[in-house]
Amino acid sequence: MRVLALLTIGLLGCTSAARFPLREPMSRDADLLAVAVPCRSQPTNKDPHHVSCAPRMYESPIVWDGADNIVFRPLSEAFAFQSSGESVNVNSLDEVPDSSWFANRPPSDQETNLSACDPAQLLDPQSAADGTWVIDKGKSDGSSPGFRLTIPGKGKYMFKGEPTDQPERPSAASVVGAAVYHLAGYNTSCEQIVYFKPSLLKLLPGLRTGANFGDDKALDQKALDKILADSPKRGGLVRMQASAWIPGYLIGPFRYQGTRGDDPSDVVAHEDRRELRGGRLLAAWIDHFDARQQNSMDAWLATQGKDGDTSPGHVVHYYLDTSDCLGSEWDWNEISRRLGYSYILDWGDIGADFVTLGIPTRPWDRVKHVPGHHIFGYFDVANFEPDKWKNEYPNPAFSRMTERDGAWMARILAGFTPQRVEALAKMADFTDPGNTSYLANVLEGRLERILDRYLTRLSPIADVHVEGADQLCGVDWAEKRGVREAARFRYSAQSSTGAELAVSVRDGAVVCMTLPHVARDGGSPDDAAERYVGVVIHDGVARGSLVAHLYDLGPARGYRLAGLERPEP
Repeated sequence: MRVLALLTIGLLGCTSAARFPLREPMSRDADLLAVAVPCRSQPTNKDPHHVSCAPRMYESPIVWDGADNIVFRPLSEAFAFQSSGESVNVNSLDEVPDSSWFANRPPSDQETNLSACDPAQLLDPQSAADGTWVIDKGKSDGSSPGFRLTIPGKGKYMFKGEPTDQPERPSAASVVGAAVYHLAGYNTSCEQIVYFKPSLLKLLPGLRTGANFGDDKALDQKALDKILADSPKRGGLVRMQASAWIPGYLIGPFRYQGTRGDDPSDVVAHEDRRELRGGRLLAAWIDHFDARQQNSMDAWLATQGKDGDTSPGHVVHYYLDTSDCLGSEWDWNEISRRLGYSYILDWGDIGADFVTLGIPTRPWDRVKHVPGHHIFGYFDVANFEPDKWKNEYPNPAFSRMTERDGAWMARILAGFTPQRVEALAKMADFTDPGNTSYLANVLEGRLERILDRYLTRLSPIADVHVEGADQLCGVDWAEKRGVREAARFRYSAQSSTGAELAVSVRDGAVVCMTLPHVARDGGSPDDAAERYVGVVIHDGVARGSLVAHLYDLGPARGYRLAGLERPEP
């Protein structure tokens, strides 16, 4: 470790002048600014002369997306040179700026306001009058049955039913999964579990409903009665998941690769965005194997008009439908056992089985249902390996996740304290409290494995800042979350000037050190080379160090943090 520190300090000394310029880190992406999109004729049933000034609707066929990522993309990449570099939308502090994709939300132990729901979006079926919740559209895709409701004073909601073999899990997964994505920083819809009297519903005639496969069917009273009959009940009330309509003019899903050509602000290839790459680790935590483009949505937010397709405006990217999290099962048990461990058509596993004759025991050979908690399928801790988790089929962004991308997400997930995890489990509103405890234990166990894996290689010290004129401080998330015993954390810090810096640790694993001044007030320019100082910090646990780049503006104005690096060990 000492040799690594000396090498790092030597490198700082050689490159100090140009390593990081003296400027504020980028905290807000320009894609949140309004832009104009060329107008075009787009006739509608209501207006044959309608003109649209928003990006075009993108249709995402589920069959093509699966075939492309399972067969055609892997085949084309096998015969092409692929460079797998680092994410490109990362600022000088090794973080992701706020954007139309992601917002930095500070961690909190509060058990309230965990979801993306505005208080005005929360439904109150007890106060609603019979026949006032109007079913005006059938659900057009997806594997679960459902319908759209228009509720007076609330707006539009998609209500979804549940399979009888895993009652309460899909709605629980939708609410918990959406809350996890929201708290981590992503845009999601407002999801809630609703218990209501069927008499609240009013079905409009002539509606149709569809699914991912097969022909559309009539959504008549018989079909509605079947959806309600198959849904879980409590005290004579029907349990369903309610998804609030997201704001804006909907323009279809986002892709995990390339850019949207008709969005002038979409300039970073999606597979090179850290929030999409790092999303793999979040998906692994809750077993969101169905993370694909069909479970997303882009919305155009026009500056003038709430839901119109006028310019100027900007695109907001949403994650939708996490109902397949927390142990969803397919009708085919052999596929269900492999979910999270192998792609549904995994060329690597097929090749390995061919070479080894299928003799080695794989994780899916060991998974089993837990008695009394069958609704969670094979969702467990014992067989979970974070860096080996796989979704349903290859995801272009997930496949490019680097160690730095994973470590960034782990630092975010470290903010999910045991208290917060317990609060998330309670959001599932299970009838059996034993399922609530089971879910909390599995989520906490899987999270601990993620933190153990990704906070012990690259430096876990984050939230780095300067206090006063000369105190450099940060939070060691590995120590704060107890990834190792407290005695294992032994801090050391060295300056590029050659000085050994004393390190103190405050409650909450806040690590601080005093920086001796190397420059006086005034005189040379603020970004002069002689004002530059590099600091290498080790915590005694992580194999990698944290390298902080600072400029000393003198005792009166103090140090300014210019950049952070986490070299791989």
